[in-house]
Amino acid sequence: MSQIHELTGLELATAVRKHEVSPSEVVDHTLERAERLDPSVGAFVTLTPGLAREQAAEAELLLRQSRSDDELPPFLGVPCPVKDLAMVAGVPFRSGSAALGDFVAPADDGVVTLLRRAGTLMIGKTNTPEFGLPPYTEPDIAPPARTPWDLSRSAGGSSGGSAAAVAAGIAPIAHGSDGGGSIRIPASACGLVGLKPTRGRVSPGPYRPEGAGLASNGVLTRDVRDTAALLDVLSLNWPGDLHVLAPPRTTFLDACEREPGRLTIGLLTSPVISPGAPVDDACLAAAVRTARLLEDLGHRVEPAPVPFEAERWDSFESIWSVLALSAPVPPEHERLLLPLTRWLRDKGRSVSGIEFASALALIQTTTREAAATWAAYDVVLSPTLAQLPAPVGSQRDDVDPAGDFARQMAFTPWTSVWNLTGWPAISLPLETAVADGVELPVGVMLGGRHGADETLLSLAAQLEAARPWRDRRPATW
Repeated sequence: MSQIHELTGLELATAVRKHEVSPSEVVDHTLERAERLDPSVGAFVTLTPGLAREQAAEAELLLRQSRSDDELPPFLGVPCPVKDLAMVAGVPFRSGSAALGDFVAPADDGVVTLLRRAGTLMIGKTNTPEFGLPPYTEPDIAPPARTPWDLSRSAGGSSGGSAAAVAAGIAPIAHGSDGGGSIRIPASACGLVGLKPTRGRVSPGPYRPEGAGLASNGVLTRDVRDTAALLDVLSLNWPGDLHVLAPPRTTFLDACEREPGRLTIGLLTSPVISPGAPVDDACLAAAVRTARLLEDLGHRVEPAPVPFEAERWDSFESIWSVLALSAPVPPEHERLLLPLTRWLRDKGRSVSGIEFASALALIQTTTREAAATWAAYDVVLSPTLAQLPAPVGSQRDDVDPAGDFARQMAFTPWTSVWNLTGWPAISLPLETAVADGVELPVGVMLGGRHGADETLLSLAAQLEAARPWRDRRPATW
């Protein structure tokens, strides 16, 4: 058998079911790698060895008692750390902020409940920027999250710690969340697969409301099938969900085994939310090369227009600032917030009730406009990011938070389009580029129609087979 950390989540689950490795051995191996590698990559804010070993013992009891593999959870014995924007009962919950102090979560968030039911082992909470607001992971309460490909560069954000953990070979899968690109951005920076599901595919319940519907829970993985199988785990509705979608034809994992058929794909290379933002040649070339590969696979590819005027994105900015303001910060702890967070919260205070309602309405109008503009396309292809992974410290600007925010927009001129519309989008590690003598991953993003998660996964699996990336690993391995 390959070493534990070389296996995908599904492969490791199979090895556990076949008794080739025990859950306790998996935990020991994972924690050893975490303790050895985390000081370099900044993946974790909290390790939970006691909880992980307790869950491993429960998994071993279940293995002994089960009469067949069909009775076992799909990811039994597989480590899956949780981003520190989700609650894990009995574990510190800080959301990347000193302002939350030593708060300990009283319950599991719904997504954590589902990951537990699937048999995963919770080895720790992963690093995230303050309240998940920027696309870099450089909080005050933990070291920066770094891409294992080049430790001088950021792992992205806001699921940067989760991406660093998976890319460094600490865990095969990790929980993430995406409100403006926060799964796809670190997936690109760390050479991983990152899917933002369709709005409503993964419920925020039972403790969190849908709110503006920008964010979705998901995962960071090394291959498409792990992502699909975990979507099968997480796409369960809780009573009272506002957005409910039809289930897949069979399973999302099955979609990876089906041919996607001949699709019409729009190639979008012009920045959407930040017109004129510089786009690195390597990022553009990655999308163009992928377009050629898609044509070789029998798909029709044609240029796609920008779906709406950039000014329409102002509605996202208004809602984003109100969301920052809604973070549960005790008034006496406001002083502990980072300048960017304080700046966004101040902007949120200036948004009136009618302005907030108008922003929500404009998002809906913009979504209709995008649907009409892109009606001819089954999928839209673009670079994930406009630039290669950024040097640590080059994006965070405590002196000029407005400039910091503007640079965030220029760095991610495509990702938040899919949060506005609520449609699914996936970043794939199809390309690499060399910068300063170091090979770096370059993500390519595919976005689909409302509810078309199966189409994206089927196409992603086809691309993975045509241009595999499994043997492409950073030096930390």
